[in-house]
Amino acid sequence: MVENQGGEPGDGAAEVLDRPLPEGVRRRVIALASEGFGSLTMTELPAQLRQYARFTPSRRLKFAGNAMASALESDPLFRQRIGERFRETQPELAGALDAGSPPPAADPLDVAAAAYVLRPVGWVKLVTAAGEEAQRAESERADEEARAELERLRTELAAAQEHTRSETERLRCELESAKKEAESLHRKLRSALSDVKRGEAALRKAHAEFETQRTETQAAQSAAESEARRLKSRLAEAESALESSRKAVREGRSIEDMRVRLLLDTLLESAQGLRRELALPPVDVRPAETVDAVEPGRMSPKDIAARALSEADPAILDQLLALPQAHLVVDGYNVTKTGYPTMPLEKQRLRLLGGLSALAAQTGAEVTCVFDGAELAAPVLLAPPRGVRVLFSKPGVTADELIRQLVRAEPPGRPVTVVSTDREVADGVAKAGARPVPSVMLLKRLSR
Repeated sequence: MVENQGGEPGDGAAEVLDRPLPEGVRRRVIALASEGFGSLTMTELPAQLRQYARFTPSRRLKFAGNAMASALESDPLFRQRIGERFRETQPELAGALDAGSPPPAADPLDVAAAAYVLRPVGWVKLVTAAGEEAQRAESERADEEARAELERLRTELAAAQEHTRSETERLRCELESAKKEAESLHRKLRSALSDVKRGEAALRKAHAEFETQRTETQAAQSAAESEARRLKSRLAEAESALESSRKAVREGRSIEDMRVRLLLDTLLESAQGLRRELALPPVDVRPAETVDAVEPGRMSPKDIAARALSEADPAILDQLLALPQAHLVVDGYNVTKTGYPTMPLEKQRLRLLGGLSALAAQTGAEVTCVFDGAELAAPVLLAPPRGVRVLFSKPGVTADELIRQLVRAEPPGRPVTVVSTDREVADGVAKAGARPVPSVMLLKRLSR
């Protein structure tokens, strides 16, 4: 139940809304609160809303909607300030509501939301009427969609019937064609049977010719056997000549072996002389000593694991920046508001950029620092330090989105490291192939 807790005697303070706000009216009320939110100072905001003071209007609607609705209901002073802001921006509608005669052409949801904030006499009726109007409009829209869906189904049914008729006609034509093709196949089968008979006659003729050929082959085989015996005799003579040749080759090979051995001895003696000249020590490491294991008196695997780097160890950042062509992208305000939030924004930027300049000089990595441009009332007169690229997001673009654009612009495979504690930013750049690290790691590295 929603009650008016502010106002003066004679206005709508005594009126009570006996049902929840209609959803459409609730969204308009939150939008009014969000519009007036930015004109209030930090002290004028309720305590539960101060954490959203620096949010953009879109992010404020997304994350602070329920908190603003609760504050409008429970904090009469906050609701009065929002109402004063509304009177400044829309004096005609506010005056009409005060007079008890809302404009007939105005949107009922806008009228109901304004009435809920301003609380004139009869505001409960306006909110209730807006809810009923929204419900009626939703019902009419559903009926219209149902009629459109019915018409679509009728059209599809007619198309399906037409498709069925055309498909039936096509199948009838295909059946006639299949019958004609079957008759043609019967004729071809009869012709094939005739060809088989002619083939059998040709086979008998070929069998007779084969018998004649076999007789001729037997005669040729006898002649070939005589030729084979003659060739075997010549082969024995060739084998004898080959053995003589092999013996001569072995004798010549022994001379070549002697020359190679002499050359090898010369090389070995030269190597020994070179070793003496360079005073090379003897080999004192054996292959078995290169195998990774735990020897008595040395560290165990648990000891080695205990010395591993923690997730916030700045040595990890040094290792990432030591990679070839490394690019470090820094979410500026996320780092400064983590490390030194009480300083003015200008001093926060100068302190961070000074540390990044020194880090760029030490590591040689490319460094880009991104700040949110939504908080800038005028262009920043800032000379970027040596080795650091400074970027501000354009109006309507957050620093988080600008960081994701920078990561997507890099070629796949280049080592890119993004410094931000924002989980949404970290998850987004990780999907794009970059390595996210927390802001505290960079702060520790810069404080060394």
